[in-house]
Amino acid sequence: MYALDHEIYHDANKAREHLEAIHWPNGPICPHCGNCDQTAITKLAGKSTRPGVYKCNACRDPFTVTVGTVFERSKIALNKWVLAAHLMAASKKGISAHQLHRMLGVTYKTAWFMAHRIREAMKEDVKSSGPLGGGGKTVEADETYIGKRETPRKLARGRIAKPTKGGKSGGADKRIVVGLVERGGKSRMFHLNEATRDTVREVLVRNVSRDSNLYTDESRLYTVVGKEFETHKTTKHSAKEYARREGDVVIHSNTIEAVFSVFKRGMIGVYQHCGEAHLHRYLAEFDFRHNRRAALKISDAERAEQLLAGARDKRLTYRRIGEAAHA
Repeated sequence: MYALDHEIYHDANKAREHLEAIHWPNGPICPHCGNCDQTAITKLAGKSTRPGVYKCNACRDPFTVTVGTVFERSKIALNKWVLAAHLMAASKKGISAHQLHRMLGVTYKTAWFMAHRIREAMKEDVKSSGPLGGGGKTVEADETYIGKRETPRKLARGRIAKPTKGGKSGGADKRIVVGLVERGGKSRMFHLNEATRDTVREVLVRNVSRDSNLYTDESRLYTVVGKEFETHKTTKHSAKEYARREGDVVIHSNTIEAVFSVFKRGMIGVYQHCGEAHLHRYLAEFDFRHNRRAALKISDAERAEQLLAGARDKRLTYRRIGEAAHA
C-alpha cells in the first residue's frame, strides 16, 4: 500500500520508474515495432535528452514508457497522472474532476480530460476476458434507469413516450442501463438506447455463457432469451418477492441491484451530471472497481497498478471526447 506522500506521487522520475516496472518487468519493449531484445535497445543520455528516453536499434525510433498509452504526448507531470489514477482507483463511488483539480493543482478542464483518459484505461477488453458465467455458475441480469435522456425515446409508429398521469416521466424519459453480474465474479454494465427483447438478448448472448444459470426479475425482456441458458429463474418483485430458496439455491437478483446502488450513489452524489455520450465511460469505471473490489482481497495499491497496466494500447484525445459530447 502506497501512502499519498510516497515519492511516486511527487517525483516525475520516480513515477516513470514505477510505470516502467509495471509495463516492462523484463526490460524496455519498443512500442513501434515490438522489439524486446535488450541488446538492440539503447537508453539515451545527455544534457539535451530528458530522462527515460530509449532508442530501438531495429526500427531506429525513440520512445518512452508513455508511448502507446493514454499518457502519451501529455504535458502533465507523470507523477500527477499516477496520483490521479490512484485516487480514481481507490474511491469506491468515484472522485469528481473538481476534486482532482484541487488536489492535483491543475485546471478543471485538464482534470476533466485526465479523468476521461483514466476511464479509458479502466475499460475492459471483453474479447480477451471472455464471457461471464459458465457451467454451474450463476449470472444475474437486470436493467435500471438513470438521468434524463438527451434524445426522446421513440416508440412504435413514431409515437413519443409520454409522462405518467402523475406528471412523472418514469423510465420513458431516462437513460437505460442493462447490468450483468456473475455471483462472486465480475460485473458488466451497458448503456442501451432502447431496452427491447432483441437488444437485451444481444447483450446477454454476447457476454454470458449459455451454460450459466440466469436469474432475473419477472420482466418480459428475459422470458424468451432465458430459454437459451441452462436454467432461468425469476423472482416476482411486483409481489414483493425478492428472494426465494429452492433447496440449496437462493434465487434472487440482489447482487446486480447492489452494483446498481453503488453506481447510482456515485453518479448522483459525486458526478451529479454526465452527458449521455460519456455514460459508457462511467460504466466502465464502476465495473473496473467492482471487479477488483476489496472483497476479492485486492488493495487500493494493487487496483491502481492494474489501472496503470491497462493504460497501454489505448489512446484518447481531447478532440475525440469533444466529438462524443456533441454526437
